[in-house]
Amino acid sequence: MTGIMERLRRTARSRVRRLALSEASDDRVVRAADRLAREALARVQFLGDPDVLKATARTHDVHLGGVEVVDSRGPEERERTRQALVAARGERITPAEAETFAADPLFQAAARVRLGLADCLVAGASRTTADVLRASLWLIGLAPGMKTVSSFFLMGLPAAGGERVLMFADCAVVPDPSPEQLAEIGCMAADQYARLMQAVPHTAFLSFSTRGSAEHPRVAKVREAVRLARARRPDLHFDGEMQADAALVPDVGRRKAADSVVAGHANVLVFPDLDAGNIGYKLVERLGSARAYGPILMGLAKQGNDLSRGCSVEDVVDVSTIACVLSGSAAAVPA
Repeated sequence: MTGIMERLRRTARSRVRRLALSEASDDRVVRAADRLAREALARVQFLGDPDVLKATARTHDVHLGGVEVVDSRGPEERERTRQALVAARGERITPAEAETFAADPLFQAAARVRLGLADCLVAGASRTTADVLRASLWLIGLAPGMKTVSSFFLMGLPAAGGERVLMFADCAVVPDPSPEQLAEIGCMAADQYARLMQAVPHTAFLSFSTRGSAEHPRVAKVREAVRLARARRPDLHFDGEMQADAALVPDVGRRKAADSVVAGHANVLVFPDLDAGNIGYKLVERLGSARAYGPILMGLAKQGNDLSRGCSVEDVVDVSTIACVLSGSAAAVPA
């Protein structure tokens, strides 16, 4: 267990949150639920068919003594979810659709978050990203002032004397963000970095150009995103367009952008599109021996989170821990 997760687990234990899980037939989620409860990382609510959940636990020798099991078949849970769906969607959902989704444990988990009965949800080990996003957007909704749901990864890289932690955004949700979306991604990522790391974010908007070294519509998009981000959040440190070496290597940063407080010291990297972001984080993970924590959704009114369907038990525990930390009150950030 690396340094960043040790710290985040301590934070999670200091203010334990209510976590809703919903994939009762997935042994990874069931085993993670047991660990989260035993290690006091979350107060776990598991929505599903109790018989299926017990069978999964029994098959994999898991004990769920500290987990609250919520019967998704019960009329009270279904009716609560149906009413939440109707309140959230209005005429955009038919009575038949409302009844169908109300029986789905994933939508029940999202309804609990909406209604304040749970603080966050994590799903996606066996459900698609589209399912998780639909439930989250319909029932949790966007945070005030936000127009985009996006994501980030925390990247823990081996470093002399410990671990270097970077944030990569967006690597999982928005395929080709507009300048406005890219600016919003940068602002949200900087805020999330500050909350999780208790450190000042230095955010670089990446490109194949640094400060006008090349001209291209793709470069212009990134440059405009930086302008919009600075106008939106003048309290934060943004720079770009910037090549990755200029963002990360102090000597290169001094040569390419001598007046920048970000160049050479970036800890938040905003990728221009999903191609770059997804490829970038996987290269760093696989070739740089980094640990990738995520994807973590951002932009929702309350914390909902998607898992990779290739996730491990450890991944479910880590993502759930981060979701619980982020569902707490805003942390104080150094000036």
